[in-house]
Amino acid sequence: MRVLIADDHDLLRDTLVMFLEGQGAMETASAGTLQEAMDRIKTNDVYDLVLLDYNMPGMNGLDGLRAVLAMEQTDRVALISGEATKKIAEDALAAGAAGFVPKSLPAKSLVNAVKFMAMGEQYAPLDFMTAVEEVAPNALADKLTPRELQVLEGLTQGKSNKEIARDLDITEPTVKLHVKTLYRKVGAANRTQAAMIAREAGLF
Repeated sequence: MRVLIADDHDLLRDTLVMFLEGQGAMETASAGTLQEAMDRIKTNDVYDLVLLDYNMPGMNGLDGLRAVLAMEQTDRVALISGEATKKIAEDALAAGAAGFVPKSLPAKSLVNAVKFMAMGEQYAPLDFMTAVEEVAPNALADKLTPRELQVLEGLTQGKSNKEIARDLDITEPTVKLHVKTLYRKVGAANRTQAAMIAREAGLF
């Protein structure tokens, strides 16, 4: 069973290699960037599994995963990450990844996950995929009503009161009232300023 581990953190990569080769039946190779991994895939025999670190140089989100999946030499590619969200994991699996492996997995579980994927199965830890992600409260959003937030989103998109009214199925005078109120709440003097404040606060 041949596995390519691509990760820019030397310590973690070497630890993974040690764990996997300690299983006896695994032969591993390693790379520190996406380009290095792709070069190895082109010049070496077929790997049973390619494990890509989501945050290493060259990955550019899931583009790196898709690029490796598109290579003729391999069709078993998985993501490993210590920071990727459940949404990223879901998108990776939907794109055709063999699995998603959090770096927080215990060594034994990680080795088992690699074996599982190399044998042709799709892997993602159930507890990670079903966990409810905590959304940090937004101080600005907390000041506004749901309707005011909708109106503010319209402002950030450069829409007129008439367009916002049409989108939200309310009257234009009602939109004007909401705009006036949210100006006061967010501390804005005009539409442009309100939009800038919303963007800086990470609302939209």
